[in-house]
Amino acid sequence: MTVTIENVSMRHLARLCEIELECFKTEAFTKQQIAYLLTDYNSIGLIAKENDKIVGFVIGKAHIERRSMMGHISTIDVLPAYRRKGTAQMLLQEIEKIFREKSVEACRLEVREDNIPALRLYQKSGYKKIGKLRNYYGNAHGLYLEKALI
Repeated sequence: MTVTIENVSMRHLARLCEIELECFKTEAFTKQQIAYLLTDYNSIGLIAKENDKIVGFVIGKAHIERRSMMGHISTIDVLPAYRRKGTAQMLLQEIEKIFREKSVEACRLEVREDNIPALRLYQKSGYKKIGKLRNYYGNAHGLYLEKALI
């Protein structure tokens, strides 16, 4: 399996929505929310492709917070058949690389407290828990994670 990482564009919107729905079901972002995330001025979006098929994506953005550049990952999605093969890690590493090129000092993200595979990936990648988000995912709690990039 050879997965490549490319920049996302609005022409990928329908496919991203399909993947988001498959990955997150009732907690999935809507088409309008994904379109908003993609078109934000500071948005960074990447897709993972195997051959010509999009199998995952990540959307984040860089912003200024207290005179420092910060990064935030809004969503990272990988189709179930492509999990545990390094695809999410590739997406994460690539967006972090772009953040570093933009002088982003740290990256933050939210994750369901019970999403053990994602938590393992983030912890292995150097993310640390900086807060608990009560009922962030409906009745499920979230964790707020951060990783220093510089």
